[in-house]
Amino acid sequence: MYCDQLLTRHSQQFMRLIKIYIYVALLLLSGESLANVQVKPNYIEQFATTFLTKHFPSTSEEKIIISVASIDPRIEKKTCKVPLQANIPEKNNIRNINIKIICSDKEPWKLYMSARVQITKAVLVAISSISKGDILDNSNVALNYLPINQLRGDKLNDMSLVFGAKAKKRIARGRAINKSHFCLVCKGDFVTIVASSDNFNIKTRGMALSSGNINDQVRVRNTRSNKVILPRVKNAQQVFISL
Repeated sequence: MYCDQLLTRHSQQFMRLIKIYIYVALLLLSGESLANVQVKPNYIEQFATTFLTKHFPSTSEEKIIISVASIDPRIEKKTCKVPLQANIPEKNNIRNINIKIICSDKEPWKLYMSARVQITKAVLVAISSISKGDILDNSNVALNYLPINQLRGDKLNDMSLVFGAKAKKRIARGRAINKSHFCLVCKGDFVTIVASSDNFNIKTRGMALSSGNINDQVRVRNTRSNKVILPRVKNAQQVFISL
């Protein structure tokens, strides 16, 4: 009886050791498999993209778009049992760069890949075709990201600067908005004149004799006194002057 129990105990220990051996063997095999998976072309491409994303971070005003070229399928698949490394060699411009992928394994290798880094900036854009005389608002203007190499001049990113303004010319769909495209107060418009001091405000009507945008000084004729004054633009159809 004692012998049977002893044999049973040894048998259980033996089976436990077999299970541990199988588990360790599976771990080793899965580790080797992972090493092979990590250096497949799509993994290397993703690794390069992640590296460049950290190297060229986006901000609230600029969004970085990174495109890594696909690896030539004729290149032999590589293995690497250590973490890959990457760097950007010198003499690269910001738009088209080469990235160097390095494996420092016992059998080291390196691979050069090309990538495109596109910097886009948040600007106000016409989301539909805008005709001369149209009022700019949320229905036809929105904040979009455009490549900086496509932007010319001073572009706007604050909707409050254009809301309620009148288009001075036709603006094509997709075009970035600038101050030459619109006027908050346009020549010939009837405007509200706000004359203010520390103690009081006076409002009256006037006609704009020139065009302008926020804080621009424009010529306005007071319709009551017929006097021409030089107030500054406050917002659409409103000007102010300090007394």
